[in-house]
Amino acid sequence: MSRPIDATLFRETLGHYPTGVAVVTAVTDEGIPDGMVVGTFSSVSLDPPLVAFYPACDSRSFARLRSASAFCVNVLASDQEPLCRQIATRGEGKFDRVGWRPGPLGAPILNGAVSWIECTFEEVREAGDHLIVLGRVHDLAVERSTLPLLFFQGGYGRFSPGSFVAAPDPELIQAAHLAETIRAQVEELSAEFSVNCSVLARIRDDAVQVLAINRDAAGGSPPLGHRQPVIPPMGAVFMADAVPAAVDAWLRRAPDDSKETRDLHSALLDRVRECGYSLLAAEPHLLERHRAALAAFEQSDRLPRQERAVRQATVELAGLFCPDLVPGQKYDLASIVVLMPTTPELPPMALRMTGLPPSASTAEVESWIDGLKRVAQGVAAA
Repeated sequence: MSRPIDATLFRETLGHYPTGVAVVTAVTDEGIPDGMVVGTFSSVSLDPPLVAFYPACDSRSFARLRSASAFCVNVLASDQEPLCRQIATRGEGKFDRVGWRPGPLGAPILNGAVSWIECTFEEVREAGDHLIVLGRVHDLAVERSTLPLLFFQGGYGRFSPGSFVAAPDPELIQAAHLAETIRAQVEELSAEFSVNCSVLARIRDDAVQVLAINRDAAGGSPPLGHRQPVIPPMGAVFMADAVPAAVDAWLRRAPDDSKETRDLHSALLDRVRECGYSLLAAEPHLLERHRAALAAFEQSDRLPRQERAVRQATVELAGLFCPDLVPGQKYDLASIVVLMPTTPELPPMALRMTGLPPSASTAEVESWIDGLKRVAQGVAAA
């Protein structure tokens, strides 16, 4: 026989589970827009498409919404806490100065929401002191790919994913210090070939730029601390001396973990180990797609949806890596990367050259590679 549950303990215990925050809106039978804040919204079924939320049985807000023919669930963004608090107030004025537009069925879609789902009432049933409201989805959309508003232990907040600009980290600080010791050599290399040179460090699953010498001011070189996910085929140089478990984890970060894709990336890694460098050919439309995916990833605070787009755009670059150098050929390269020898106490680091002139001869490419390797080897003596 179950023991009586203390209401305060019940709320406190369940309060340790964070929930999203949504506003259910409708136009009542009086023609007035109305809404209520819910933290109990969830998806129920894909076929048929059903969602649910759980208002209290005595909710006057829901009683008004129930008179409507349709309702809309608006998922609030992390910067919409003031709107949330306004809608949560009792009485009139909930929609004063609130921007919205009618959905296909007429329910209000709130300006600035992350997404919206417009529904008709499928079923309403009692469950203790609350109701289970099932809605059949008729239309939906993502309005703004940004972080959602969260409710946790009585307060509002937001999810905090890894930033595109690196936070202070002991390994990162050590890598930046080492990069500074070879700044002069990197600057000389950049000046010698009139190219951009940078130093990268692998911090967990990201390549972080810790030094940048940008000869091409219009080239849009990313800032210091800029992070780029190390997703195959990107980051093969960092895996050249990695233990098998680290290599396997890198391979599994690809969006397609099939044997064919793993073999492709493993062959690329073997080639990098053999020649000691990684070349990325310049294919403008693929590189631009990758840059656009990275930019959207950054602007969205690294949301999972955008990360999947980055993974897909990255794997499309596989055919551009490590072209064999053939005497007499001309090459358009986007970048050259070589591994820097470091001690076990430091993260893996690499030297990268970008802003390379087009139609380079094999001899020119080899001279760039030799220059990078010369500076990289100088790390051991620094």
